[in-house]
Amino acid sequence: MKPLHLAILSIVFISTFFSCKQENDQPNIVVILCDDLGYGDLSSYGHSIIQTPNLDGLAAKGIKLTNYYSAAPVCSPSRVGLLTGRSPNKAGVYDFIPGPKKSEDNRDLVHLQEHESTIPAMLKEVGYATCLSGKWHCNSKFNSDAQPRPDHFGFDHWFATHNNAAPSHENPKNFVRNGEDVGEIEGFSCQIVVDEAIQWLTAKKGEKPFYLQVCFHEPHEPIASPKNLVDKYLSDSENENQAQYFANVENMDKAVGRLVEFLEQNHGENTLIVFSSDNGPETLNRYSRAKRSYGSPGALKGMKLWTTEAGFRVPGIVYWMGNAAFQGTSDAVVSGLDFLPTFAELSGASLPQRTIDGESFSPLIKKGEFVRSKPLIWSFYNALNDHMVAMRDGDWKMMAMLKNDTTYLPKINNLYDGNEAFVKEAELTDFVLFNMKNDKSETENVASKYPEVFEEEKKRLKEEYAKLLADSHIWKRN
Repeated sequence: MKPLHLAILSIVFISTFFSCKQENDQPNIVVILCDDLGYGDLSSYGHSIIQTPNLDGLAAKGIKLTNYYSAAPVCSPSRVGLLTGRSPNKAGVYDFIPGPKKSEDNRDLVHLQEHESTIPAMLKEVGYATCLSGKWHCNSKFNSDAQPRPDHFGFDHWFATHNNAAPSHENPKNFVRNGEDVGEIEGFSCQIVVDEAIQWLTAKKGEKPFYLQVCFHEPHEPIASPKNLVDKYLSDSENENQAQYFANVENMDKAVGRLVEFLEQNHGENTLIVFSSDNGPETLNRYSRAKRSYGSPGALKGMKLWTTEAGFRVPGIVYWMGNAAFQGTSDAVVSGLDFLPTFAELSGASLPQRTIDGESFSPLIKKGEFVRSKPLIWSFYNALNDHMVAMRDGDWKMMAMLKNDTTYLPKINNLYDGNEAFVKEAELTDFVLFNMKNDKSETENVASKYPEVFEEEKKRLKEEYAKLLADSHIWKRN
């Protein structure tokens, strides 16, 4: 054989070798997301009644995060933040997305816009197969040509609902698979969602690594749970509705157990699993259908829709199956915004060409060490508490109200051209400061105790909020 041919063959062999090695090094990635699960709803996070042995097992084998934050204290913006790695305000998703009923504030226009870069789209660029199974809730017009569907954002296969499972978790009839209505499905939503995930994994061809996003409806209302589990909790519950909630969380845990068992048996050599919730627990009877919302915030203050801790500090578990990663409990501050940059680093993918608000926490996964270089900020204009703006910066948390002259900013669902100036002219005021290391329940405003810290954090919050407001998307009709 001629030397030139040998050289070419050598180059091909080396390229193939390193290509295969790179693909083999890429972890499969599974994100499991609950809906309205409270910080105190798992037994490993302190619940004295609900039994969650499968998630407790993941936490014991992997990393239990005690300072994990969702991207928002409510559903749609939290999911958008997770997918994009950016504050949901920048994508224009400020509150949960309702159906397409035309409104003065242009809320009917809100959706994840086609130019946004997402985790599955990023991972597809480096060879991943991708699947969404479960709740979507990133469109006002779900499964419509008028707005991008999940496949536009990189999901090869999607099996989803717009918002809640309907009419309840039992025998839902509103799932759509790759654009086609599925009709009524017998069983409970969390088990159905895992069935779909396992079926997709089983049918997946080739050796591509995969990204699987499993989004449970549980334990969001309208809650429905298997009778045998409800009966199990009746003696320890105030009433049947509370037993329904407890059973709902355990049923979700059982679904996680089925999925993890399948992954261990079929993909146990290199699969990263991340579990969390989109926001904190719903308040019992906040609206007419919230009659079974017995979620627990644990020792945290507030509930879903609050900018106090319970609104967005939720359980967070990371387990790298088949990898000698860090194992233990961590108080590192981690956010749903961090998933995209973390997965980029672990997969070898390039970050989107735009500012990412999250940071890679791969050092935490590998060695148990991670310190944020920039604070987390939330601006939720429909907060149930008075402080709409919050920032976590190291051990400190600062919150502030918004005021126009002598009037505090009213509750707002959406930023549009009709209220843009009004919102942007509002000033931060009534600052409060908490030490999260010593007071996660936010019982003591320590502004006067640490005046230098107060002034420093106040300055930083003003700077961070100004940057966030400047980049916030404003919805305009036509």
